[in-house]
Amino acid sequence: MLVDQRFFPIFSLLFGIGFALLMEKARARTAYPRLILLRRMAVLLAIGLLHLMVLWRGDVLTAYALVGLAVLMPSTWLPRRVVAVSSGVLIVVSVTLLGGWYSLIPGLLLLGSALTRYGVTAGIDRYGRGPAILGALFVAGAVPAAVVQWQAAASDPDGRAFRIAYPVAGLLTAGAYVCAVLLLMRTPLRRALTTVFTPLGRMALTNYLSATLLVLAVARLAGGSDRWNTGTVVLITVAVLSLQWIWSVLWLRRFRQGPAEWLWRRLTWGRHARSSTA
Repeated sequence: MLVDQRFFPIFSLLFGIGFALLMEKARARTAYPRLILLRRMAVLLAIGLLHLMVLWRGDVLTAYALVGLAVLMPSTWLPRRVVAVSSGVLIVVSVTLLGGWYSLIPGLLLLGSALTRYGVTAGIDRYGRGPAILGALFVAGAVPAAVVQWQAAASDPDGRAFRIAYPVAGLLTAGAYVCAVLLLMRTPLRRALTTVFTPLGRMALTNYLSATLLVLAVARLAGGSDRWNTGTVVLITVAVLSLQWIWSVLWLRRFRQGPAEWLWRRLTWGRHARSSTA
């Protein structure tokens, strides 16, 4: 109720934001910005396929790369208002007809791109009470949606009510989480939050891939993951994140990026890599 389908929408949104930001940077540095974007998606697809075929069939990088190529790339030729409307339509179709999950990715990626193109992400600190008001609206919608999800899961988990309430509750809860973080970043907790999240965020790709290796190692030592209860999963999650935070802090004291991030940037920018930190 607090995690499942509540966090990947945030990552999808951020992926779309990052794509649009890279487009802006590429336009300023090369005559062929879309070639940079094409390389970035192609490299991510290669990494995702390797991760999928060798380590974990639940890989999500492949989906982001494919959707990026099929949806985000063409959107760079469209007016931002068309991108914004398209994102809303795709999200509604996903929720009402397709049950959410991977079908939400195209709409969320376009939404992140539209927010960047409209300047929302660049001016997020200037919106005053906006995050508080929006967060309250998200919570007001998330609570009844979660109640419906809970009741439908108990009575008819294959029914239409559950298939709609599940992604709706997930999206609204994700929105509430984002607004909560934005509000906390305006408090004295900002420094602590930055200390915790910045190292992990700067090495997100490296940590995503290394998490698979760590969990597979634990599964081999402690029995198959299908035997783990919720408490065990939480304990392993905390241990993995703690180890990755320590590793990220130590690595970033010597390098600007993680190893996977460096490779991704290098193959994306080619001869422009030295002048870019994207």
